[in-house]
Amino acid sequence: MEPTFSIKDIAKYFNLSISTIRYYDKRGLLPFVSKNDAGYRVFTRSDMAFIKTICCLKDTGMPIRDIKQYIDYCMEGPKSIDKRKELLLKHKQHILMEEQTLKKNLKEIDQKIDHYTSGNAREIVASQVKYVQQEKKNLHLADPFSTN
Repeated sequence: MEPTFSIKDIAKYFNLSISTIRYYDKRGLLPFVSKNDAGYRVFTRSDMAFIKTICCLKDTGMPIRDIKQYIDYCMEGPKSIDKRKELLLKHKQHILMEEQTLKKNLKEIDQKIDHYTSGNAREIVASQVKYVQQEKKNLHLADPFSTN
């Protein structure tokens, strides 16, 4: 006989709170989970595979409504394969765009770290402050570095 798992087991396994799992259930993300005679959710290995996918989609920024749509498609069986693929391809494009933004921002952060770890960090920062002060002065704007 295949083992079953409690909500507590699932929460621990996926590092989710029990309230998060209940929230997912209320939002319609867990239609595949059965309840026992006492009314408690009983999770199976196949349920865990679905929850793994839900966590993946959530962790990669997919909105709950889109995750629900994906799960709804899954519940339709094979007839929704094209719809599932389309939804996941759209999400993948979103992730790839976010990845490019993160890479660009990481490059900026690395440049700042390089400045601050160089032997002439004080001179670089002092020069930047002086430039900003002169720019603001030329435009008759307040000096953002003044202590007044």
